[in-house]
Amino acid sequence: IAMETAPAGTWRRFNASYNIVGTKCEKCGAVYFPPRIICRNCGRESKMKEFKLSGNGEIYTYTKIHSSTETFKSDTPYTIVMVKTDEGPLVEGHLVDNGKVPEIGARVKAVFRKMFTEGDEGLIHYHYKFEIV
Repeated sequence: IAMETAPAGTWRRFNASYNIVGTKCEKCGAVYFPPRIICRNCGRESKMKEFKLSGNGEIYTYTKIHSSTETFKSDTPYTIVMVKTDEGPLVEGHLVDNGKVPEIGARVKAVFRKMFTEGDEGLIHYHYKFEIV
């Protein structure tokens, strides 16, 4: 897609793939991921704004995947983590294998990495993953 002709939706999805984008209620400060249009605390009084999470947090839980879909077959086995972000919301993602053993409570940060290669053309898809720090 050429930059000058890409629809707005393409750029919104692009931003969410490269960042952890949620929403924050300007009335009470609650942060949500995935994004919400109404705050659980404020209801109709809420005023939601797009909010970029830092990507920093700690492992809340994790699981190791030994049998995968075709898309991630070359990465198998791999670890999926649920991260309790410093801002509050839980965010799921792949864990970068940097030789460190995952443990509940371990500090992590979001990093930008290759997710998979698509089809014969080799189109590469990138997304955030988490890395133990």
